[in-house]
Amino acid sequence: MDIPKSAKKRKLTDKSLPNAILHSPDFAQDSAMYQDLLAMERKLDWTIVRKKAEIQDALVRNPSTTRTLRIFISHTASGQSWQTSPDLNDPPNFDTGEGIPAWALRIEGRLLELPGQRAKDKGPVRKFSTFIKRMIVELDRDPTLYPDGNIVEWPRATGSQNPPLDGFTIRRKGDAPTKVRLVMYLEHYPEQFRVIPELGNILGIKEDSRIGIIQALWNYIKIQGLQDKADRRLVRADDKLRAIFNGDTIAFQKLPELVNRCLAAPDPIVLNYMVNPTIPAPERPMAWDVELKMEDAALKGRMAVMVQASKESMQNMATMDDEIAALAQSLHNSHLKRTFLQSFARDPAQFIQTWLESQSRDLETVLGTGVTDAPTIRQEELRRSEFFRLPWVEEAVAVQEGTRLASKVPTA
Repeated sequence: MDIPKSAKKRKLTDKSLPNAILHSPDFAQDSAMYQDLLAMERKLDWTIVRKKAEIQDALVRNPSTTRTLRIFISHTASGQSWQTSPDLNDPPNFDTGEGIPAWALRIEGRLLELPGQRAKDKGPVRKFSTFIKRMIVELDRDPTLYPDGNIVEWPRATGSQNPPLDGFTIRRKGDAPTKVRLVMYLEHYPEQFRVIPELGNILGIKEDSRIGIIQALWNYIKIQGLQDKADRRLVRADDKLRAIFNGDTIAFQKLPELVNRCLAAPDPIVLNYMVNPTIPAPERPMAWDVELKMEDAALKGRMAVMVQASKESMQNMATMDDEIAALAQSLHNSHLKRTFLQSFARDPAQFIQTWLESQSRDLETVLGTGVTDAPTIRQEELRRSEFFRLPWVEEAVAVQEGTRLASKVPTA
């Protein structure tokens, strides 16, 4: 038969050994080692698939980490009495601002690097304003002298007209010391909430994400055994949760709604600073460290690399699997050949007779049924003398006669 060129060679996948080899005493040790390797490979493949599924599930939730945001506050002064020469009595220029006492408040911040962090795990540097959701600066000044500009508010906005900033600068006129109160709402990921004291004292947490608070409540319910034994969809309240549930029981699916009623906006970061333009400003700015929840991009990248297998490693594993399957198939073929030759060596005449009978049965199967009482095609041919005058008959008779004589020759 002509095999079409487009037909592909069937890929061998069976790696098992013949039963005769597995139970043979000569190959018992090697066969046991090979079976242990196959079992270890199946266990390892199952573990890898399970771990990849867990990593993919974690990537969907976007892993988070706690980082340290360092906030710097400093100020500069200009036009102050200690900065001007006493010999100069020029009046101040109100058009250009020269000679008018003034000061500038600078608010900056940066994310601290993790100790021992690898260079390839470092992501792009984020601007300071991307960590802030809202900021309010309150200036404690005399309202009779400075009625306007004592409260500065910066709400975060997106768009090309609101680019991210490295810091904020507030400029004001004056030469009197001024107290500054900075109120800052940070941009956490995932979003953080403050838990009301009634529930927070029970769970032992003050601030956390919504998912974290629900998980903490569910852990408390499991530890205290508050889930109803008969109906698992109900949660029974103990003495501490009865005021939160407003009853003795609550449906399991209503726990997120219950938690939402117990959440409030997180407390802001409040920083106090003194601007004293009557003396030179400190050489170094004041710094505060605050904790910030944010997405763990480094961990997410490493997890993504683990899920996406290397193309080169996959090709190497496929090549080794093909080689193992080819060797196993070769072992199967060698076992069949060895069995064939051993059977022929024990009784050549009987082996040939059995083989001819097998071939005859196969031919009967191909040419006719051979099961019913009706004569088959081969039987019809055997009834005719022309069948025995075909060219192959003489060769078959010669082979059969030679085999018979060889079986009668005595061995030395």
